[in-house]
Amino acid sequence: MSDMPNSYPKSLFYNQHGAVLIVVLLFLILIVLVGVIAVKQSTTDLKLATSDQINTLLLQSADNANQNIEQSINGGSETSIYRDMLSRSGPFGHFMLNADSNNHEYVFCFRPRNRFFDINKASILTPSGSLVDNGYCDPSKSDDYISARNASMAQVSISLNPPSPTDEPFKSYTIGQDSSEISSQAFTFDINSTAVLPAYADTKLGNEDCFKKTSRFYTVSNDKDTIGGCMAKAGVPSAVIYEMVNVENQSKRTKCVEFGKGSGKLCTLPTN
Repeated sequence: MSDMPNSYPKSLFYNQHGAVLIVVLLFLILIVLVGVIAVKQSTTDLKLATSDQINTLLLQSADNANQNIEQSINGGSETSIYRDMLSRSGPFGHFMLNADSNNHEYVFCFRPRNRFFDINKASILTPSGSLVDNGYCDPSKSDDYISARNASMAQVSISLNPPSPTDEPFKSYTIGQDSSEISSQAFTFDINSTAVLPAYADTKLGNEDCFKKTSRFYTVSNDKDTIGGCMAKAGVPSAVIYEMVNVENQSKRTKCVEFGKGSGKLCTLPTN
């Protein structure tokens, strides 16, 4: 019985060793492929997670600017921020109190860590250029970022909503008011809040500063000439939130009185 293994051909043992080597190599190749696929999958998941975090941060930053603007206008008229927003030099008062401001664009950098709007730091864009040029966001200035992390910043653009042939007649007048009074007119504004992450890329496209581009896309023929299009071309993550609001000047409203109880505008006509 001990001599039986010697009766097998030697070539058979060599073939078996060769087969084992091939199987081992196949397993190694499979392990490498699985590892490569796992690494690619994890990288893709990381990119998706990072992209989702970026979009969330940008939307929160832009929406925060819009909420602060709404609160400042809907709040008490005795507050200083209300007076600044509606003053002749403010983002809404500039249009409501200046007759030649229809084609202007009021721009300021949203800075919520102190006072989100500084009346001395604003820019006014016109078709022929900038009237004032100190309100644009600057990535080199720490105060222009929304938080101390210096991650995101938001720039706000306010302009009058352009008239449209489909607009309802006299839509800008308050019902029950005389059209000759300034208090009877409501102004419709376009608010574009653009949030960006300057750490990802330079906010300048060549020699042009993207922050100094317009937000009114209907005034340009090339998307690159808007702030959002310029940021996208430069590779800077950005998001724009658009909001349309109505603001009515009530500072000169005449208070009505009941008939026979005082002088002034009557609330109702007398019955006899």
